[in-house]
Amino acid sequence: MNSTSSVNSPSSARVISKRFAVLAATAVAAVLVLSGCSSDSGGIAKQYGNGTTQNYISGDGAVTEVSAKDRTDPVTFRAEDSNGDTVSSKDLRGKVVVLNFWYASCPPCRAEAKYLNQVHDEYADADDVAFIGVNVRDEAATAAAFERTFDVRYPTVLDQRTGTMQLAMSGQIAPNAVPATIVLDTKGRVAARVLGAIDGTSILQTLVSDELDAGKAS
Repeated sequence: MNSTSSVNSPSSARVISKRFAVLAATAVAAVLVLSGCSSDSGGIAKQYGNGTTQNYISGDGAVTEVSAKDRTDPVTFRAEDSNGDTVSSKDLRGKVVVLNFWYASCPPCRAEAKYLNQVHDEYADADDVAFIGVNVRDEAATAAAFERTFDVRYPTVLDQRTGTMQLAMSGQIAPNAVPATIVLDTKGRVAARVLGAIDGTSILQTLVSDELDAGKAS
């Protein structure tokens, strides 16, 4: 059999097809790891009334700051963290609040954990800054294992069953945009958001510092 007939044979076509499928799958996986993760909380997406967001992949850390005059009404929420304590928007008024949306098997969520910890530690003794994790997918044991592994030092709301926190942010981020970080100003309004993993501490430090200064000036 000559080389031309071998390449064009059905068996060779199947081999090439399989190789192409493997390469395509690898490329898609690489994009997911580099850009962000998609939560499969389709039920939450339906509650939002926007099915087109179900396959949303978070960005590469793009930052959006909202000027004070363009900020929407304060967000409202009431949930329970993994320690059994109540977390409510009412109790957080007067504080700059950092909300980080994550789940355990999301690689960018793991990569950014150390930076979130570092910025949190800068304000650990401050009574006007609060950090809250929002786990959008995992059960308690899985979330707790992640927190132990990455030494997360702030409380986490388990949002997988109720979707309370995601619904509160429905106008700000897509339902399954993970990781994502929201900064609330001292009035409870969305001041900034980061879609994708936080790569370093400087951006989040600046966002928090700016809102602290603005809160003191108002």
